[in-house]
Amino acid sequence: MGNKASIGVTGLAVMGRNLARNLARHGHTVAVHNRSGQRTRDLVEEFGSEGQFIPAYSAKEFVESLERPRQVVVMVQAGAPTDAVLDEFAGLLDDGDVLVDAGNAHFADTRRREAALRERGLHFVGTGVSGGEEGALHGPSIMPGGSKESYESLGPLLEDISAKVNGDPCCAHIGPDGAGHFVKMVHNGVEYSDMQLIAESFDLLRTALGYSPARIAEVFRTWNTGRLDSYLIEITAQVLAHTDAATGKPFVDIVADQAEQKGTGRWTVQIGLDLGVPITGIAEATFARSLSGHADLRAATRGLAGPSRAPLSGAEAERFADDVEQALYASKVVAYAQGFNQIQAGSAEYQWNIDLGAVASIWRGGCIIRATFLDDIRAAYAEEPNLPTLLASGEFRRAVEDGQDAWRSVVATATRLGVPTPGFSTALAYYDALRAERLPAALVQGQRDYFGAHSYRRIDRDGTFHTEWASDGRPEHRLDT
Repeated sequence: MGNKASIGVTGLAVMGRNLARNLARHGHTVAVHNRSGQRTRDLVEEFGSEGQFIPAYSAKEFVESLERPRQVVVMVQAGAPTDAVLDEFAGLLDDGDVLVDAGNAHFADTRRREAALRERGLHFVGTGVSGGEEGALHGPSIMPGGSKESYESLGPLLEDISAKVNGDPCCAHIGPDGAGHFVKMVHNGVEYSDMQLIAESFDLLRTALGYSPARIAEVFRTWNTGRLDSYLIEITAQVLAHTDAATGKPFVDIVADQAEQKGTGRWTVQIGLDLGVPITGIAEATFARSLSGHADLRAATRGLAGPSRAPLSGAEAERFADDVEQALYASKVVAYAQGFNQIQAGSAEYQWNIDLGAVASIWRGGCIIRATFLDDIRAAYAEEPNLPTLLASGEFRRAVEDGQDAWRSVVATATRLGVPTPGFSTALAYYDALRAERLPAALVQGQRDYFGAHSYRRIDRDGTFHTEWASDGRPEHRLDT
């Protein structure tokens, strides 16, 4: 074969097809392959004018159409289908070739696959891609893991097709083996939290102020011109302003209030527990989606008594929308702080050496959680790479401290009106727990020592202690002497 492709994409559903088109639009010759040959033919017939494609109708033909080192992007369903495709292609590739999984794989699977393929002399790059089908086509945020050697050849292509912010590509080498998919997992967990906080803001403005969805859309448009400027705020305004063509009602009122999920938020919470990282905002957002889907449970408790829901009035009503904006911003800072803490913990656990500032930088464009204040997060980690939490960073600390009165007022009003705000409430509880001089955990440890002899530490001397509770609280004794 004369002309060879610099990269290949196998799996031509919407995401794979759009990534292939993005690569071709940037001047790269792209080999394309799909288990069903019709999808390959359709792509070339419909989009062949966008660039240079080399269609292949078998795995062998596909591999032979690639220049060395071969670079194969796999875009198939996560789990067993991915393993099957990787096994098929691994048998056709040579030492130094690169296999890229750009799907939403669990990072533990990526670690397993990377180790197995490394044994066979192949580079495996687990790559997080965020931005949906439009991002895949026009420029996503890309989070590749894998070896540094693989990034030397693959990186320039990925950076070329990624989103750009001020000319900087929203793509960087995250770290070894599963680092890229881990960061993408946390990205999705933060996305869950961000979306829940925005939804709670909508609910509060509607219930507490009696605003229509169209009016709330205007509020969100205003917020999107300030510090809350982000993709999610922008699309929220569009969704709230949309009218259902069939009924003439606000679109949001005809959608069933049962949020679905694909599992990445759940993974984030599970791994947070494994690492011992309190990502309470992500957990509450995930559970809020789960609760919304329990239609039978909700129906069985529909008649439970609650408070009066009369809208606010007077001066309280006039300042409430501004208070919600401050509560939303403060809660978002907590959500992102928790997400970056989880990345920090994962990096330490798996020795990935992830650059948190680089993560913030590549999340500034292309991805679902892209937002103006990610540039502030990037700057915070550039100034202090070992920053323990964003809540300790100057600008974020001042903003949250300045907004805490409004934040507390919003949570109190929500409680008074019976509006569920698990996102706002848990973010505030997290903030208060961090700043507390003493936590009731001391009592919990006392209880644990009483019923299970689990021991405790003291504040006035070193060591681990246990009290003989069954003997009328006989003086404690050290366990580590």
